[in-house]
Amino acid sequence: MGLLDILYKLASKIQMPLYQRYLETKVRGGEIPEHIAIILDGNRRFAKKIGIGWAEAYKLGADRVEEVLNWLAELGVKHVTLYAFSTENFSRPKEQVEAVFNVIERKFMELLERVNELEKNSIRFRVIGRKELIPQRILELASKLEEATKNYGPKTINVALAYGGRSEIVDSVRKIAEKVAKGEIKPDEIDEEVIRSHLYAPDLPDPDLIIRTSGEERLSNFLLWQSAYSELYFCEAYLPEFRKIDLLRAIRDYQRRKRRFGV
Repeated sequence: MGLLDILYKLASKIQMPLYQRYLETKVRGGEIPEHIAIILDGNRRFAKKIGIGWAEAYKLGADRVEEVLNWLAELGVKHVTLYAFSTENFSRPKEQVEAVFNVIERKFMELLERVNELEKNSIRFRVIGRKELIPQRILELASKLEEATKNYGPKTINVALAYGGRSEIVDSVRKIAEKVAKGEIKPDEIDEEVIRSHLYAPDLPDPDLIIRTSGEERLSNFLLWQSAYSELYFCEAYLPEFRKIDLLRAIRDYQRRKRRFGV
């Protein structure tokens, strides 16, 4: 490595913290999104990139998510929705699915041990998705967290687990159809608000900003109903290497956009 390379790396190490502080000041001075949803992606590719097992990468990714939640709380974001495991993910090899749920189990157990922190910060915990597909041991932990925090608020952490946007809409339509059959709802009374009221988390405001890690640029069946007017941001970093500066850039990009909501 030449002298110029060494000087460049040294300058980068000095400049990056300064730029991050500058960026955070700008972000705090602008409109903070009320609800940020994150598509957690890139663990397996990160594992391949640095030569570790994907099980270890899942653990690193989960640890990074915990940091991201702290960053979002510091910025004053009220609602966070994490796309942790989709209905389609069940088609992956059994050992990979089990590795993901092992990590989720560990994190839910840790959260239960620190549930007083959720109370202190007025945060309600919730899992959204087809809960009947979730392994029983995970579902029991999720239920305990939901029960323990049901009266907390107004902030929420929502974990999309065994979740699919199309499945959510189908389940909503089924509930409405059952009520129509019982005469509780007339067909001509069905509108957007009726459909919304039958979604997994009807009280949750639509996400202002959806961030996806890993460089992929698609929603992958995430919050299809709720994302109609969400701003989208795609970050090149894989989840385990997602930095605070990446989050700040996403929010700063959001703040620079003019949201028209179709008008």
